[in-house]
Amino acid sequence: MPRPTAAQLAYGSATVFFSTLAMLLLSQTQTGIGVAVIAIAGLGLGLLVAMTVPMPAVPRVVRRRAGRAESPAASPAAAAPPAGSRPAHSPSRARRWHLADPAAAARARIGEHSG
Repeated sequence: MPRPTAAQLAYGSATVFFSTLAMLLLSQTQTGIGVAVIAIAGLGLGLLVAMTVPMPAVPRVVRRRAGRAESPAASPAAAAPPAGSRPAHSPSRARRWHLADPAAAARARIGEHSG
């Protein structure tokens, strides 16, 4: 569960304080049970307000490869490799993951993404 933000704490605390004060003044209760009920209602209202305050959006980081100025789709040379050519360092996807040992396949996938 994420931690509450400063806005959630501020709005929730202000709601508890002002709603409890307003309910106590308007009800003019003098019994202990009446004050306890109003205090619990104020806490519940403050919790409701704090939980409905929108959370800040998490920024999405977009990584781009260094040295690439344009996307591959924008460059016709990058989109169409020469006919019959295949990079020597990149085996086909079908052969790359077809390993007998599942642990070796996992290590291969981890190593590919940590660069």
